[in-house]
Amino acid sequence: MEATADKNQSRLRHLLTEQLRNIAPVFTLLALIIFFTVASPSFFSVVNFMNILSQISITAIIAVGLTYVILTSEIDLSVAAVANAIGITVAFFTVQPDYVNIANVPMPGVIAIVLTLLSALAFGLITAFGITWIGIPSFIMTLAIMQIANGVSALLVRGQIAYTYPDLVTVLGSGSVFGIRWTIIVAILFLLVGHLVLSHTRFGRYIYMTGGNREAAEYSGVNVKRIIASVMIISAMCSGIAGMLAVAYFGSAQQNQFDTYLLDAIAAVVVGGTSLFGGRGGIGNTIIGLLVLGVLNNGLDHVQIDSFLKILIRGLILLSALIINVYAQRLKDSE
Repeated sequence: MEATADKNQSRLRHLLTEQLRNIAPVFTLLALIIFFTVASPSFFSVVNFMNILSQISITAIIAVGLTYVILTSEIDLSVAAVANAIGITVAFFTVQPDYVNIANVPMPGVIAIVLTLLSALAFGLITAFGITWIGIPSFIMTLAIMQIANGVSALLVRGQIAYTYPDLVTVLGSGSVFGIRWTIIVAILFLLVGHLVLSHTRFGRYIYMTGGNREAAEYSGVNVKRIIASVMIISAMCSGIAGMLAVAYFGSAQQNQFDTYLLDAIAAVVVGGTSLFGGRGGIGNTIIGLLVLGVLNNGLDHVQIDSFLKILIRGLILLSALIINVYAQRLKDSE
């Protein structure tokens, strides 16, 4: 009997270890929905739910790439700065200022988009090269890329605000179809493709192997450097596309427009339950994290909480997620 009891306790402990990161965010989401539904009659409605999805759509696109990075036990601090730089770049290529284009002739939208995507790719390639070939830690490398991207933004915008971008960007960033904003549809597609790649491809398995045990992955024949380089490029491209859509979503392209998006994207991934130590989590967790942040921000607006208190509450929830993340890892290591 004692052996059976010990065995059951061991199973319960193992289940808790495996599912703690997944269970806590779901309960947090349900608790927030119940609280704000009771606190504000206007919160629980289809219209407000669509508002929440719209508000988190840009963050969701960035968070897809960041999920890939964190799963490999790396970090990308440049996502918001790259998104800002690329958003400004697409406006810059669409109608170049006088100091670049003497004739001030608008560039065709398709060419502007292609050049902008190539710019995002360049950020990713530089980041990947610094981390995998030179050996710079991702924290420091992406911090440097963040500064470079901020410098590019300042150089291109020169204190001005741009309002012109390609028609396709305008439609996808600010338009809607059947009453659903295109940014929501694009975000759902990114999340879906991101999940399928992680769950059903060899590349996805290699990402988990790289984050779970890098040395074992190398012994198994996984090209770890190539995997890390790939996720850094994916992260930059996701940030770039989010930046392009966001300028139309915001209605303008200007410097420091994405200052809050770095914390939001990291929080979405971590609050959702993806391990900061790599190898555990995924897009499903990121979706829960996005909904937690979306419901929290939207709900606090409905109950008219002081804006400074809102920042404090978000920080406390992120801290709680970090504590759960670390505690779950310690439980796993102690098995």
